[in-house]
Amino acid sequence: MAQQAVTAPLTPADPAQAGRGSIPFRRPPCRHIYGALDLGTNNCRLLIARPAENGFVVIDAFSRVVRLGEGLAASGRISDAAIDRALSALSVCSDKLRRRRVSLARSVATEACRRAVNGRHFIQRVYDETGIALEIIAPEEEARLAMLGCHRLLEPGDGPALIFDIGGGSTELILIDTDGAEPRIRSWWSAPWGVVSLTESEGRNFADAGERLASYGRMRERVRHAFSRFAELLPADKNNIRLMGTSGTVTTLASVHLALPSYDRKAVDGLMVPAESMRAVSQMLSGMSMEERSRLPCIGGERADLVVAGCAILEAIMDIWPANILGVADRGIREGILRSLMARDGHRL
Repeated sequence: MAQQAVTAPLTPADPAQAGRGSIPFRRPPCRHIYGALDLGTNNCRLLIARPAENGFVVIDAFSRVVRLGEGLAASGRISDAAIDRALSALSVCSDKLRRRRVSLARSVATEACRRAVNGRHFIQRVYDETGIALEIIAPEEEARLAMLGCHRLLEPGDGPALIFDIGGGSTELILIDTDGAEPRIRSWWSAPWGVVSLTESEGRNFADAGERLASYGRMRERVRHAFSRFAELLPADKNNIRLMGTSGTVTTLASVHLALPSYDRKAVDGLMVPAESMRAVSQMLSGMSMEERSRLPCIGGERADLVVAGCAILEAIMDIWPANILGVADRGIREGILRSLMARDGHRL
């Protein structure tokens, strides 16, 4: 989990550096500019920021759907088309990191690269072609970074809190205590179902609403079974509990709940939504056709086929942790990386 200050470029590329999260640059670095890149099963996301009082200021950002895990469940491999999409996005990231003169960066890859038989080969190719040294992180580290990135948005309270991150290939659940100066992880769980993997387990084409709802029930049951062991670790007393989600699923559903004409991060990040309202949105979407979902402004064609799997995962989470309110965070792993890097350098966050 090492991070390194950016230095002069390594030519030819040094394979020994791969996975260490550093990126070579030509020009002398401008200190205190940090980068965080998260290559997930569905999305490639980048944040570049500098420290500020009690936090950081974002100076550049990038996000693109790359569907790195598309077809992975069937083939066990990252496809050539997915690799091309990811490399195109990562080239943009590399250019931004160079132009912004980032002095310290960490770049992580998650479930798709963990599972794929050609995951390591892909990581090396990314390094060779973009200079970005991706680090394949363990689920536990993924959970820790997600928690660090969003826990400050939890509603006030004395009870335990469950933070979850619905990804493309997995879902992380983190039970935390917030009675100390810093949150403490009590237990965590990574389930092998995310919006891509769960969608591909069911398919996308259904004849009518009845078939769609039956498929939705099967997806919820798969996820419920995957969460069953973690559910046994949860406290029996469900009083004063808090729940927060960080993922495209919860931000999308929150946007639908608000009936936004287009996505607005300021309206969504930190929003507190009644859990029953999120269930109502989830159940409404599960009965719609893909065409109907794609006409909703904050879903569109890019998310129409995957959002129902996210709804199934969300409802399964609310079944095992029946909080009255769901907190919504448009932040997560990238913010966790930035906070970790800056705190290590002595910045007070």
